[in-house]
Amino acid sequence: MSNSYFKFKQFTIEQGDCAMKVGTDGCLLGGWFDCSQSSRILDIGTGSGLIAIMAAQRSNATVTGIEIDASAARQARENADNSPWGNRIEIINGDLLKYNPEETFDTIVSNPPYFVNSLKCDDSSRTLARHSDSLGSDAFFEKADKLLSKNGKISIIIPCDIENEWRSSANSYRFAPIRIAYIKTTPRKEAKRVLIEFCKGDCIKCNESILILENKPGVYSDEAREILRDFYLKIV
Repeated sequence: MSNSYFKFKQFTIEQGDCAMKVGTDGCLLGGWFDCSQSSRILDIGTGSGLIAIMAAQRSNATVTGIEIDASAARQARENADNSPWGNRIEIINGDLLKYNPEETFDTIVSNPPYFVNSLKCDDSSRTLARHSDSLGSDAFFEKADKLLSKNGKISIIIPCDIENEWRSSANSYRFAPIRIAYIKTTPRKEAKRVLIEFCKGDCIKCNESILILENKPGVYSDEAREILRDFYLKIV
């Protein structure tokens, strides 16, 4: 498959102008987060528009994707327009910290930048997409607190080694985890990524689980198939 595009069952993601390409992290988050009661969804750092389009496929909500990189935002708009749900997807090229919409959102979803300590590459767009210099965990939750409705939810995917940092920032702004899934690529490997869903205020119970991606190489687990079956061509 060409690196310039990724074909899903009902839409295609063109990504030649996007620093961060379609990956398993975004696909899992897009299929995992709860949008069952959503009417307004915000995808922070939408990149190619992948999660925004997945959100529109999975719900009847209006979806807004915000992306700071102009080339990626332009491609996200084209991808949304070429999908069956383009009339419900808005793509904004701008800085989240300067974004002040008239209405709040009941769902926020994000595959945020997180390579804080890695060496920065020469490609400024890829650096912007990968590094948290411009949007760290504290800034993320401070802004989310303003953008989210009272009973809204936030879902993110991050590396396990920064989970404590992000949960601490969430707690500072009174966001509590209600659902957590630690992702293992195979049963014997350690979890490297974690999906977390937060709500505002004090949540009585947090449902923790382990999500195995593949039972063995090339064989998706039942849980992964359930999340990805409506999107991946190779899962029927």
